[in-house]
Amino acid sequence: MFTHPWWNVRRMFGMHQQCSHCEFTFEREPGYFYGAMYVSYAMVVGLFLVIGFVLYKLLGISDLIVFLITIPSTTVLLMPLIFRYSRIIFLHVFGGVKYRPDLGE
Repeated sequence: MFTHPWWNVRRMFGMHQQCSHCEFTFEREPGYFYGAMYVSYAMVVGLFLVIGFVLYKLLGISDLIVFLITIPSTTVLLMPLIFRYSRIIFLHVFGGVKYRPDLGE
C-alpha cells in the first residue's frame, strides 16, 4: 500500500495508486483520505488516555511537567505509524476493502 517503509519519515506519505495483487485503487476519489484524519484523531486521543493512565495510576506520577513532556513526545514518535494505520483502518471501514487470503501477501 505504501511506497516506502514507515521509518522513512521524509517519504512516509507516498502510496501506490493500485494494489499489485488485486488492482484495488487505494484513493477512491480526490481527497479521499481526509476522512482518515478523524481516525488518527481517535487514535491519538486513545494514546493520550493510555499514557495518562499508565503515568498516573500505574507509575504514580502526578507531576504536570512529566505529562506535558511524555504525552506529546510519544505522539510525535508514533506519528508515522498512526498515519499509516489510520489510512488502513479508514480503507477497511469505509472503502470496501476485504481481506482475501487467496491473493497471497
